[in-house]
Amino acid sequence: QVRLLESGGGLVQPGGSLRLSCAASGTIFSLKTMGWFRQAPGKQRELVARIIHGGSTIYADSVKGRFTISRANAKNTVDLQMNSLKPEDTAVYYCNVEVGINYSNYWGQGTQVTVSS
Repeated sequence: QVRLLESGGGLVQPGGSLRLSCAASGTIFSLKTMGWFRQAPGKQRELVARIIHGGSTIYADSVKGRFTISRANAKNTVDLQMNSLKPEDTAVYYCNVEVGINYSNYWGQGTQVTVSS
């Protein structure tokens, strides 16, 4: 079983920055991918950014150039640095990892990010 602990959400003004962190613990034999998704009210959950063990990254077009994902393999942590935040970035952000040869999927409990003046 893998547990994910997220931190760093909150309220920020447009143009501001936040940093989300996620730490994975438990039975982790092979952490394949780590990433962040988000879900705004009335919308489907969507991929924000993902990073694989080798360091390659994927970003949603809406966040390219503003968000940066990074991971520390030795600590099983993944961070999301969010800059130039916009009101449309408001959502619950979920940490996600894929583990093992079957890419078993695990989710964090979610952390609220609100961008508002």
